[in-house]
Amino acid sequence: MIGLYYFIAIVIILIDQLSKWWVVANMELGESITVIENVFYLTSHRNTGAAWGILAGQMFFFYIVTTVVIIVVIYYIHKFAKDNKLMGWSLAFILGGAIGNFIDRIFRKEVVDFFNVYIGTYDYPIFNIADSALVVGVILMLIATFVDEKNKKGSMPA
Repeated sequence: MIGLYYFIAIVIILIDQLSKWWVVANMELGESITVIENVFYLTSHRNTGAAWGILAGQMFFFYIVTTVVIIVVIYYIHKFAKDNKLMGWSLAFILGGAIGNFIDRIFRKEVVDFFNVYIGTYDYPIFNIADSALVVGVILMLIATFVDEKNKKGSMPA
């Protein structure tokens, strides 16, 4: 079963890297393609920081943090994913997302972003598939944690 989680992470990494390759190969930096007018665009963007561009240019910091995250996630997959499928899926998404952006930081010294979403008049920060996988993974982890806690409370003697 643990192999499935690594397979999921690899699929996420491949889709992430192929989509970034396509953007770099086919779009000029700053170019935008309308998908849904006033809502969703593909926009070629680069980010040297984390979410919302925080800590821009701090690559060495990101190398260290991401390496630690990857090690911890792999440890957690082996420790918790055997007994909790939802936790396994969440960790697989986090692993795939972390490695996807790590590859960019190592080889490009920046992360390729391209999903550009407007929510009303708010221009949400441009993101990529790895970022999406990280968010989905964290949401799944929160759900898995809440379900696990509820199950523990439900099985306690009165």
